[in-house]
Amino acid sequence: MKCLVIVLAFAVFAEGLVRVPLVRQKSIREKMLEKGESLPYQDPALKYQPNEFATMYINNYDDMIYFGAISIGTPPQSFQVLFDTGSSNLWIDSIYCNTASCNAHTKYDPRKSSTFQNNGQSFYLPYGSGSLYGIFGYDTVNVGGLVITKQEFGLSTNEPGSTFGDAPYNGILGLSYPSLSVGQVTPVMDNMISQNLLQADMFAFFLSRGGQQGSELSFGGVDQSKYEGQLNWIPVTAEMYWQIGIQGFQISGQETGWCSQGCQFMSTILERIGAQPDQYGGYGVSCDQVTSLPTLTFVMNGVNFPLSPLAYMTQYYRNGNPVCYVAISPTYLPSQNGQPLWILGDVFLREYYSVYDRTNNQVGFGTAV
Repeated sequence: MKCLVIVLAFAVFAEGLVRVPLVRQKSIREKMLEKGESLPYQDPALKYQPNEFATMYINNYDDMIYFGAISIGTPPQSFQVLFDTGSSNLWIDSIYCNTASCNAHTKYDPRKSSTFQNNGQSFYLPYGSGSLYGIFGYDTVNVGGLVITKQEFGLSTNEPGSTFGDAPYNGILGLSYPSLSVGQVTPVMDNMISQNLLQADMFAFFLSRGGQQGSELSFGGVDQSKYEGQLNWIPVTAEMYWQIGIQGFQISGQETGWCSQGCQFMSTILERIGAQPDQYGGYGVSCDQVTSLPTLTFVMNGVNFPLSPLAYMTQYYRNGNPVCYVAISPTYLPSQNGQPLWILGDVFLREYYSVYDRTNNQVGFGTAV
């Protein structure tokens, strides 16, 4: 069995849910493809490189961006953050940072918060295409009305390069396990649990399709109105990322057997789809062929999870003409215990409502409405 990472019988359902609306915005990748600009060689989804503390990744940053509002401090200062299931730290742009990337955003000012405490510890996060320096501090954090006291978080002091300069958010809120946390900081989700803020120790994502708004992150339960049928549960195989096992991969209902070889199948997928590389760095097909492309299916815990071509292909307009690209990224994480790790990102999560259960260490998927 190989592993996938999610860059999401319960008595708790919609009652007691805390909802955080998410905003979808075109990403750098989308804007570049629409303009006919070449994509960079360095995949911007791979922001974090290994260090002695943890390896952190931002899921599908270059395909879609979903972000939402939180506030920090007393009185509260409002920010937009990327909610990320592939990392564990919360950090935010701060007044201590004067690089171009920081100056493009609203900054947190600890001098204006009566509840801020500085712990004096600094940190450094190396990225694939940049880096982040900062200091840790404590303050009150409000996520969708859930008020977490004395939450430790990072205040950026230096953001070299343009990694975050064009991003429409001010920071990142990680939702993964504490083992991934840089500086041994207690993650926001774990403080929600220890401070008894949740009716159930879980969160869930509903991601809208077709560029529409209406995406939502909820804490404390399951919203049955967001999916059809039942939730299918897959156990977490390692409490680091939200890592789950994959048993097989099918194309048009035919088992490929690729997962017995480690699921290193991106080039074969592109070949079977008939996608061709273009001068801009993407892989495309004629838009009139999209509906005849094969269905791709992941098999997890004995359940098939199909992706139709309308799900894994995306359409842009360049000079008024439609251009259709494969939305599946070849990015995968370094192997763990000899097993390769792949990212189930927004392409999959738009099709399946996802629930992340910390009590039972499992991930549930239901067909999104």
